[in-house]
Amino acid sequence: MDQVAVGSRRPPRRWVGRIGPTIVLVACGLFFVLPLLTMARYSFQNVPTILLTWSNVFDKWSFGSLRTAFDDPRLWPTLWLSLRLAVGTVLLTQALLIPTALLVHLKVPKARPIVEFLTLLPYMVPPIALVAGVAAFFRPNAKWFLNSDFSLIPFYAVLALPFTYRAIDAGIRAIDVRTLIDASRSLGAGWGTTLRRVLLPNMRTAIVASTFLTVTVVLGEFTIANTLLKNTFPKFLYEYFSQQGQAGTALAFLTIVGTTLLLVLLTFATRRRGDRSTPTIF
Repeated sequence: MDQVAVGSRRPPRRWVGRIGPTIVLVACGLFFVLPLLTMARYSFQNVPTILLTWSNVFDKWSFGSLRTAFDDPRLWPTLWLSLRLAVGTVLLTQALLIPTALLVHLKVPKARPIVEFLTLLPYMVPPIALVAGVAAFFRPNAKWFLNSDFSLIPFYAVLALPFTYRAIDAGIRAIDVRTLIDASRSLGAGWGTTLRRVLLPNMRTAIVASTFLTVTVVLGEFTIANTLLKNTFPKFLYEYFSQQGQAGTALAFLTIVGTTLLLVLLTFATRRRGDRSTPTIF
């Protein structure tokens, strides 16, 4: 009985060691949540900050500022352009990075440090320096390229490289790519079928994560679009905020919350599917 009692004893909870991580998590949560609450109050409550007290903290809330922003005729064309740029950037990024990451992983693993260094270059080169150098070359030689709104797509693909490549590379490392390819090839599938029906379904979470990161870059980039005189949504948001402070803040708040909710939904959707299934072949 004594042995059973001793064996059934649970080790004491090391709650002291959890205080530090808990404090860090709470501090990070407050760091992100408090500015959002401030934005929401300024955007949707028609009470001046100097007159705000606990007695009127729930008074005069409305979505009138959002209606004002939605009524602006410049909003929808710029948003539509940014969405098209996001789709084009996602397609270009996935078409370039998925084969590159697979090639590095399967054929030339020694080149991985070089590829990772190259994908970090957008961190080192400021966007204004990038667009100034490229514009100086293309304006006299290929002015037709810069005249198109879709000329922003290559710039956005470069800016998203530090995020998208690592998301895709992590997805490839999470599965046994070589075994899946060998099994698919032994069943008679070609490289196209193997990529489409074997690798891409098992890389679904990584592709979704890289896609979201790319869209976030496109919807938040201002410097390049402003330098090249493109009327994108971030540029409109900057100009509109200088004209309508409350409505511009409300529109920015809606953009942040919308993209965050989209990330949460995509994360839960891919996680549920990934938990139910294992790496599949056909």
